[in-house]
Amino acid sequence: MEVPPSSSAAIRRKGCRSPYFFTLVAIILFITILYGEYFLLIFGGQSVVHRPYLSSTSGTKKNGEKLAFAVGEAERGCDVFSGRWVWDERGPLYKEAECPFLTSPQTCQEHGRADTDYQHWRWQPHACSLPSFNASLMLETLRDKRMMFVGDSLNLGQFQSMVCLVQKIIPSYDARSMTWNGSLVVFEAKDYNATIEFYWAPFLLESNSDNPVIHRVKGNDRAVRKDSINKHGDHWKGVDIMVFSTYIWWITGLKFKIQEGTFDDEGKDIAEVPTEEAYRMAMKSMLWWVSENMDPNKTRVFFTTMSPTHGNSTEWGAPEYGNCYNQTVMIDDANYWGSDCRKNVMNVIDEEFRKSRYPITLLNITQMSSYRKDAHASIYKKHWDPLTPAQLADPGSYADCAHWCLPGLQDTWNELLFAKLFYP
Repeated sequence: MEVPPSSSAAIRRKGCRSPYFFTLVAIILFITILYGEYFLLIFGGQSVVHRPYLSSTSGTKKNGEKLAFAVGEAERGCDVFSGRWVWDERGPLYKEAECPFLTSPQTCQEHGRADTDYQHWRWQPHACSLPSFNASLMLETLRDKRMMFVGDSLNLGQFQSMVCLVQKIIPSYDARSMTWNGSLVVFEAKDYNATIEFYWAPFLLESNSDNPVIHRVKGNDRAVRKDSINKHGDHWKGVDIMVFSTYIWWITGLKFKIQEGTFDDEGKDIAEVPTEEAYRMAMKSMLWWVSENMDPNKTRVFFTTMSPTHGNSTEWGAPEYGNCYNQTVMIDDANYWGSDCRKNVMNVIDEEFRKSRYPITLLNITQMSSYRKDAHASIYKKHWDPLTPAQLADPGSYADCAHWCLPGLQDTWNELLFAKLFYP
């Protein structure tokens, strides 16, 4: 991006210069340094996006050593999460039909979605470029190691995206496998003795929604057990690269239920607290577990921020109320931030992660994903219950505006993960 020439160049004159000239130059230089980033955004045609600040790791630990798995460093001043979507005629990094490990609701084309424009958008940071995803480098890095995604079905989607991105270079079907066993799903690249895994834990803490199949609980009845992260955490030990995510299951109202005893206790001691307080408890528990069980010299931990749901079309300027159904173009307002992404929760993440002794890398996908109302599964998924006549008459009533089609947006999340893993 070219920066317009300094105005001082336009007022050069031969001979002596007035003292006022040097004062003016000094003022211009001061303003340029102070507000240079904003000038770049303005001259580059991009709006400044106001969003909660989220810290992330640099390329080194606090003691100056490089983070595990890093092979280089990001360009100076590069924020890969601040950028815009640009059209890419080349299309996605893989085809839906070429990845046998995809399941609904990610398999949108299999379930009738005909348009493919949503697959052609590439994320372009303002001040740099993303490194190309290198499946060979990823698998070689994972040789004799484990990568695990922990969270809910949105993190399952990111897991499936990662599997699709790497499995395409494994020529033999016998050299790769996927095993589903309760809360744990394991993809194995046998020639590499490498696994990419997913573990179902929608709250990270023990909850009454922990059954990976039968977990539908009315929003107001959802509850987590205090100080219970080891219930799941015992299954995470020995992982080399961890990707946590939890958000959407917490957003049931302004209050959330916390249980002191086990879920089998007859006399249950349940307290209702503000949602952000309950979420903070989960973040503190996760950070404690990481500091106790992960070696920062050998492992990496990532946290994927909240994923937007696009449930109210009036928020992006539609004349009538609707949702992601039948949306095939992006939101073009760079300042858009939907009510589905709670800034108070975003701030909890930032506040708690700043205190962490372990260098956790945030994958701040919220703003970039907020523009992508076109990329949801919508009605193009398997429906476990027969649709009613009323639903069939109003497709928006059963549109899935939480999950995302693959290939699609979540591949970009993993491109960002790739960038931060190898070039932090």
